[in-house]
Amino acid sequence: MRPSEQFPSNSSALLSKVPAAKEEPALEIRFGPLDLAQVRIHSTDPGAVLDELTGRVATAPRFFQRTAVCLDLSKLDQEPGPEQIRAVIDAVRRAGMLPVGLVQGPAWAEALARALDLPVLAQFRTPTKPPPVVQAVDPGEAAPTALIHESPVRSGQRIYARQRDLILTATVGAGAEVMADGCVHVYGALRGRIMAGVHGDTAARVFCQEFFPELVSIAGVFRVFETLPDDLIGKPVQAWLTGDVLKLARIG
Repeated sequence: MRPSEQFPSNSSALLSKVPAAKEEPALEIRFGPLDLAQVRIHSTDPGAVLDELTGRVATAPRFFQRTAVCLDLSKLDQEPGPEQIRAVIDAVRRAGMLPVGLVQGPAWAEALARALDLPVLAQFRTPTKPPPVVQAVDPGEAAPTALIHESPVRSGQRIYARQRDLILTATVGAGAEVMADGCVHVYGALRGRIMAGVHGDTAARVFCQEFFPELVSIAGVFRVFETLPDDLIGKPVQAWLTGDVLKLARIG
């Protein structure tokens, strides 16, 4: 067979029909839980906001500096104007935090957010716990059990128990996060962040064998390590809510 018969003269056209290697997408969009602190604004006076936040940040600079926050405007007496909230946002930034949106709430929040070019984000914590709903249970259907995690939770790791309690039988390292819609039990040293009742269950509790948390939170009400009583550090501790106050006490 002559060479001209092996490769047609239009071989370049044939090569153009070979599919190109699939390119990796430039991005992905995913949805998942994000922990965003909320700054509930009681005044649109930027000076008062700056003074208050500066004091709060000073108590725990490692935790609060450059922390992403949402502004909750639901406690304001009247609807603020965009310029008022821009001044508040500037004060929050000057204090070291990074406002990223407004908390969903008042009817006017959506229009205000559009004027400020900010998103409106659903509340992390429900205002009140809804009344319990009594439902018949199918005898053949087992109730959800607690999620049990037996390995150490290391820095950068996150463990989340959806619609149930979380039980950890090992340590929780600094920089790690453990959270549950129900209660959280840690039968080891806790050095990271621990969050119970993350979808608004104010009856949830935290139980810990050795208490060194960077942050402890129940239904969005939290305290950081720098504000914890010295006599509870390293001890067996439980945490619970009374109203909007996070209570702490030794176990035993």
